[in-house]
Amino acid sequence: MRFAINDQVVLSRVPEGPLVPHISAFAVFISAQGYALYSIHRQVYLAVCFSQWLKQKGVELHCISSDHPRQYLRYRARQVKPSRGDHAALQHLVEFLRDEGVIPAEEVSVSRLAPAECCARVYEQYLYEARGLAKATVLNYMPFIRSFLEDRFGNGTVTLSDLCAHDVVGFVQRQASHLNRKRAKLMTTAMRSFLRYVRYCGEVVLDLAAAVPIVANWSMPSIPRAICADKVQQLLASIDRNTAIGRRDYAILLLLARLGLRSSEVVFLKLDDIDWKAGTLSVRGKGGLCNKFPLFVEVGKAIAAYLQNGRPLTSNRRVFLRAKAPVRGFRGASGVGSIVRHSLKRAQINAPTYGTHQFRHGLATEMLRQGASLSEIGDVLGHRHPQTTKIYIQVDLDALYTLALPWPGGVR
Repeated sequence: MRFAINDQVVLSRVPEGPLVPHISAFAVFISAQGYALYSIHRQVYLAVCFSQWLKQKGVELHCISSDHPRQYLRYRARQVKPSRGDHAALQHLVEFLRDEGVIPAEEVSVSRLAPAECCARVYEQYLYEARGLAKATVLNYMPFIRSFLEDRFGNGTVTLSDLCAHDVVGFVQRQASHLNRKRAKLMTTAMRSFLRYVRYCGEVVLDLAAAVPIVANWSMPSIPRAICADKVQQLLASIDRNTAIGRRDYAILLLLARLGLRSSEVVFLKLDDIDWKAGTLSVRGKGGLCNKFPLFVEVGKAIAAYLQNGRPLTSNRRVFLRAKAPVRGFRGASGVGSIVRHSLKRAQINAPTYGTHQFRHGLATEMLRQGASLSEIGDVLGHRHPQTTKIYIQVDLDALYTLALPWPGGVR
């Protein structure tokens, strides 16, 4: 007897087991994620086999855990040759069932975690909930704090009241010896934040944040690496806008080059952030601040072209989506960085760097050369502090040459 699921997958017999009532919905879910028909067949068939195995083992729906897919795949490997995508397919199934509330979400028992990790997680929650820091900032802080706690307490009990200035100074000095200046400064910032939190919690009386050594930071040590306007035009002209991916990449590059957006701001841009009538773009920058940018005609047309003839049909509200299944927004800023890197290499452009910030620096440099004030540049780039914008004073060397006084007595 043949059995069809959503007119897409035909089985040789009626499926059995605790997952049967949810397999049809699962098929709809993965179909909406943009998977090819072959992949849908494969994932649904694996879900049916998994359900049959659960029935044989007497596992009820509410008892399914993340360990059951691993057990099933070991069992399956003894029957048929394993496929590389089997583990991912069952992960999709389990995630779907959890999101639907069919099976309970598993929580890692705090008692299983090392004391240092428990302390780090409490501090991490504090940064999100009490301080309201951006996810990227928290992710940058936490490795240093975990290393500090493990360095001081190892696998033993974490007693924050035992911390002293010697612990802080020793850790920073050891770590700074193998970090570049930028990472070392980030480490000291994270340490001061954590030690202020420790004092706020009442664990220590002394201000240990003041004991964190200062990393040397000479004012404006280097000129920002900016891509020039000619190379930006060359890069944009190299993008094939006859394809969906090309239209997406072209719109992303325009946002970087014309508005000076950060890669993270592009990644998390949502459809609701675009006001087509007013011609504005609402962008959430550092610290959760929301800035409005003018939606230039060139940029607006590029985004519209992608939305109309390139963006996959989905309920996801992100503007820019992955081209391959599962169709969703990029996980982080590295997605935009990858687009920039591959676009530059494909166009054979010898840029100052393969990073995304060179477009931001390039926009600021061009504005400065056209007579814009530092205040205007800071407003466009969303700088909160004027000191941040002053780094661009160095870049307009041609203008600086005109201010140089002649050598007394003429040229020698």
